[in-house]
Amino acid sequence: MSSTPVGGRLDGLTNGSADWSGLRVVVAGLGVSGFAAADALNERGAHVVAVDAGDPDANTALGERARILDILDVDVRLGAEHVAGMPPDFAADLVITSPGWRPDQPLLVAAAAAGVPVWGEVELAWRMRAAVGPAPWLTVTGTNGKTTTVTMLAHMLRAAGLRATAAGNVGTPILEAVLHPEPYDVIAVELSSYQLHWSDSLAPHASVCLNVAPDHVDWHGSFEDYTAAKGKVYANTKVACVYNVQDPTTEQLVRDAEVQEGCRAIGFTLGMPGPSMVGVVDDILADRAFVEERKTSAAELATLDDVRGDAATLAPHNVANALAAAALARTYGVPPVAVRDGLRSFRPEPHRIADCGEVDGVRYVDDSKATNPHAALASLLSFEHVVWIAGGLLKGADVEDLVREAAPRLRAVVLIGADRAVLAEALARHAPDVPVVDVPSTDTGVMDVVVEHASGLARSGDVVLLAPAAASMDMFTNYGARGDAFAAAVDRRGAGRAAGGDGSTDPEGGRS
Repeated sequence: MSSTPVGGRLDGLTNGSADWSGLRVVVAGLGVSGFAAADALNERGAHVVAVDAGDPDANTALGERARILDILDVDVRLGAEHVAGMPPDFAADLVITSPGWRPDQPLLVAAAAAGVPVWGEVELAWRMRAAVGPAPWLTVTGTNGKTTTVTMLAHMLRAAGLRATAAGNVGTPILEAVLHPEPYDVIAVELSSYQLHWSDSLAPHASVCLNVAPDHVDWHGSFEDYTAAKGKVYANTKVACVYNVQDPTTEQLVRDAEVQEGCRAIGFTLGMPGPSMVGVVDDILADRAFVEERKTSAAELATLDDVRGDAATLAPHNVANALAAAALARTYGVPPVAVRDGLRSFRPEPHRIADCGEVDGVRYVDDSKATNPHAALASLLSFEHVVWIAGGLLKGADVEDLVREAAPRLRAVVLIGADRAVLAEALARHAPDVPVVDVPSTDTGVMDVVVEHASGLARSGDVVLLAPAAASMDMFTNYGARGDAFAAAVDRRGAGRAAGGDGSTDPEGGRS
């Protein structure tokens, strides 16, 4: 707790109606969530200094947020010098940090050294909920599948007639959802490991960790610390902790969690569900957790076709996401028909196993969102014969298991990006007979060349799959831009073939 004179007040700040006036707060980072935090605190009478290293002239969104806060009399300080330590002229009682700021960021280190508490915006949102009848949270984390799961969950909740939304890491700041003028009945909350690291007071109605695989180790310092951050999703859960039967780490995190009395452990599985599980029986999503006679009977929630929707491919990991969402919805009393209707109304976000068309009998699939090895493997296992487009920034991730397990499905591989050599070495060890093409150019326009190489290596019936297993920032603005470039290149190739040409470009790069 803070050593400042008003530091003891923080314990009493447990709802939006508490006395926040006079609190001296540094808001670190003026992204969407930082702006929401500064605005909410200022509105409640807190003294706010908002800092960000960015240049408002080079970032129109940052400049606009800074101008609005300045109009509201928030003290906004922009530039690298303002994030190099705590403001020397401001005796802060509290720091609210952007989720992307690492614990070793100088301002946060200085706050810790001064005994000033650091909260994330999720912690702030939890403490600003309504004093009476606040909307319960259904929280979702995991290395992969979070956004799909919370979006499916929100559809199920709304299909049950509830006023519900998906918020948090999914896009809408959780603080905006909590303070919405028309209160929600329930909120589906996506939480990243960063957000969980800075949260301590949350007590969700129900929670799930979908899976745990190495990711963001550079941020957390070790895989153990990353796993521990994911496990915080279960802390203080009231009704049910949902875990992945196929991922023993998630079950262990439930076993290790301090939960509220009466909280249940509910498993989800792609296999036959046991009691207190949801799973798959033939082509049915079945519930043996929230029925009266769960030892001997099950409730039908939906079919695999309901999960598939309009997609050409039913990816196993999307079935798992649907089961996890269904389990959370059922903890809140959502009836089976609403689970089914929610899945039927759901449409995947872009760049998640998105079909980009078929040319000469070859399917092209954009899974640019597969930004780590765990996600890429799930994508690769959805298809029998794959020409794999992979590479980018691996962020120190180990690709050995990915390549070893994917090898039997690989027709060929086209490598792009800064860390393609790491993948090439793993392929040489575990798939030495698989043709590999190395494309050295990091120009964003190179995707035509990549698609041309992949098309030449594919056979009719194969899938050309962009599932990079890596981040995109070495070549593209983000994974969405990478996926868009791939889809556009596929469109150009298809148009070229339709016009009677071969749709080819001048390929660059060489076969390794």
